[in-house]
Amino acid sequence: MPAQDADYDYDLFTIGAGSGGVRASRVAAAYGARVAVAEEYRVGGTCVIRGCVPKKMLVYAAHFAEDLEDARHFGWDVGEPKFDWKTLRDNVLGDVDRLNGLYTQTLDNNKVEIFHQRATITGLHEITLANGEKKTAKHILIATGARPHVPECPGHTHGITSNEAFHLDAIPKRVLIAGAGYIANEFAGIFHQFGAHVTLINRSDQILRGYDESVRDRLLQISLAKGMEFRFNANFEKIMKQEDGSLVVHMSNHEPIEVDLVLFATGRVPNIEGLGLEDVGVKLNAKGAIAVDENARTSVPSIYAVGDVTDRVQLTPVAIREGQAFADRVFGGKEASVDYSCIASAVFSHPPLAGVGLTEAQATEQFGTCKVYTSDFRSMKNVLAQRNERSLYKMICHAETDKVLGIHMIGADTPELIQVAAIAVKAGLTKADFDATVAVHPTMSEELVLMK
Repeated sequence: MPAQDADYDYDLFTIGAGSGGVRASRVAAAYGARVAVAEEYRVGGTCVIRGCVPKKMLVYAAHFAEDLEDARHFGWDVGEPKFDWKTLRDNVLGDVDRLNGLYTQTLDNNKVEIFHQRATITGLHEITLANGEKKTAKHILIATGARPHVPECPGHTHGITSNEAFHLDAIPKRVLIAGAGYIANEFAGIFHQFGAHVTLINRSDQILRGYDESVRDRLLQISLAKGMEFRFNANFEKIMKQEDGSLVVHMSNHEPIEVDLVLFATGRVPNIEGLGLEDVGVKLNAKGAIAVDENARTSVPSIYAVGDVTDRVQLTPVAIREGQAFADRVFGGKEASVDYSCIASAVFSHPPLAGVGLTEAQATEQFGTCKVYTSDFRSMKNVLAQRNERSLYKMICHAETDKVLGIHMIGADTPELIQVAAIAVKAGLTKADFDATVAVHPTMSEELVLMK
C-alpha cells in the first residue's frame, strides 16, 4: 500500500469519470490511495452514456429489419413487422441509466469520492471545483475525453451530433450524415434499417480511411445496393431551415439537398478547454490534444492524462488500459505500460467490418511486397434468404516469413471473429499455423483457416 501524503487532501484527483478515469481511480483506490473524481455530466463517459454501448444497442435493433425479412425464407410467418422508435429509445436510455448507476457504485465501493461538478486545475497540485471549493492532490489525472466535431458553416446549429441521436423524438424520413468514418457509417446503417433515406457526404473521395481498401470498398458497394447515397468531395457551404422544418444543405461540387435531419460525424475533438492547462504549463501536441510521454505524464510532473483527451488511439479499451497502467505504475509500484501495436478495431456498419494489423497498402509500403490471401463468399444464411450480399476475409502475410501481418474482414459477426484473430496476429503466427488448424464446419469463421 502506498504511503498517503498528509500534505494533500488526496493522493489522486481525477478529472473525468469515463472509461479511463474510472479504471485509474478504482485501481488507485484499491492500492490504498485517497482518490477523488470530478465529473460534470454523468459517470460512465462517452462509451457508456452516449457512445459505444447505446450505439451497439441501436445496431442490434437495426439488424432485426433484415432478420425479420429473411425469416420468411426459413419458414417463419412473422406477419407485418412494425417498428416503434420510442420503445427502443426509452429502453436503451433506461439501460444507460442502469450502467451509470453501476459505474457510480463501483467508485463508491472503492471509496472514491465523487464531485458531480466541473473541475479546473489552478495549481500544480490544486483543483478548484465549480462551487469555488479548492482541493489539493499529489497527482492529478486528466481523463476528460473528446466530443464530436461540428463543422463551421452558416446554419451549422441546425445539425446534431451522435450525442443527440439517442434522444430523437422520431426517426426522420431523410437523413444527411456528414463524414465517412466509423460513426458516420454506423449511423448510416442504423437510420437506413429504421426506414430513413440516408445520404452520406464527405469532403474526400474515400470512406473509412485507414481500413483496408478491399474491405471498405465492399462496404461502399453493399451500402449503395441497399439504397444509400454518397456524395464525395463535398464541403459544407450552408444549411438553411425552411418553414416546414426541413433543411436545405448546400455543398461544394453537388446540387443542394433537402433533408429532415443533418448528423455531423466528422471526427472528435479532445476536451481541453477551460481546464486551466495553459495556466499551469501543460503542453499540447500538434493535434491540439494533451501531450504525454510513454507513462501518460504531461509536461508537468504532477499531472497525467489518459484516454481520448490525449488523442493517441481513441478506443475505449485503450483508455482503460492506459488508466490501469497509470494506476499500477504510480500507486502499485509496477513496471506497467501500454502496447499500442496490433490493436484490433471494428465498425458496426451493416454489414460490420473489422481489422487488425497492417492493411495491404501499409504492408506493401513497409516491406515492399507481401502475400495476400482472400476468401470472398456468400454465407449459407444469405444464400437461403436470397440475399445477394458477400463477405470478404483478407489475410496479409510477410512475403518471406509467411508471418501474418494483418487480417481484415467484412460480413456478419466479423467484430466477434476479429477478437480471436487478433490474438493470433499479436502472437506472430504464420499462414501455416492457420492452415494447420482444422476448420469448424459449417461456419463462416472456418474461412479464416481456408484462405487461398
